[in-house]
Amino acid sequence: MPLKKTNGSSEAELELDHELPPAEPGEEAPSADAPDASKPGELQSDLEKAKAECAAYLDRLARLQAEFDNYRKRNAKQQQEYRDYALVEALKTLLPILDSLDRALKTSAASLEDFHQGIELIDKQFHDALSKLGVEPVPAEGEAFDPNLHQAVQMVDTDEVEDNHVIDELQRGYKLKDRLLRPAMVRVARNPKG
Repeated sequence: MPLKKTNGSSEAELELDHELPPAEPGEEAPSADAPDASKPGELQSDLEKAKAECAAYLDRLARLQAEFDNYRKRNAKQQQEYRDYALVEALKTLLPILDSLDRALKTSAASLEDFHQGIELIDKQFHDALSKLGVEPVPAEGEAFDPNLHQAVQMVDTDEVEDNHVIDELQRGYKLKDRLLRPAMVRVARNPKG
């Protein structure tokens, strides 16, 4: 319907081709806001259908909520079982090291050198077990200081090492795959010439 604008107000011009035909004689034009009262039984039937549909949807919703709650509980139980299983596998990897330590304590070494060699073997066994679990030491000594991997406990003035490089490692740091478990505690060089 084209609009004609005059001084900010709009005036609608109706095209006669698009108007509705007049009602036939004897037929009343239906009111837009009044429901069709000529079929009360049909309205009652539609209402009953809508109520039944609503009850079906509520029942379905209740079933889905119960099903989701069961899924959530089942998933939590499976996650706990997985964590327990992962812990069991880690402990199985570490138990042989405990056995080696127990054997070392029960034997009377002939010399301090034999005891030292036994402890070195146990240390290697422990590092191998950690490596199997994905735990690796953080490289530190001689490396550039990285605050994401190293924890500086002391700055040392020296000309022998480059500036901001690790002089020595006081406590080894470890990573589990790409995640830092513990930073390496290090002493860092401060070289004014560096």
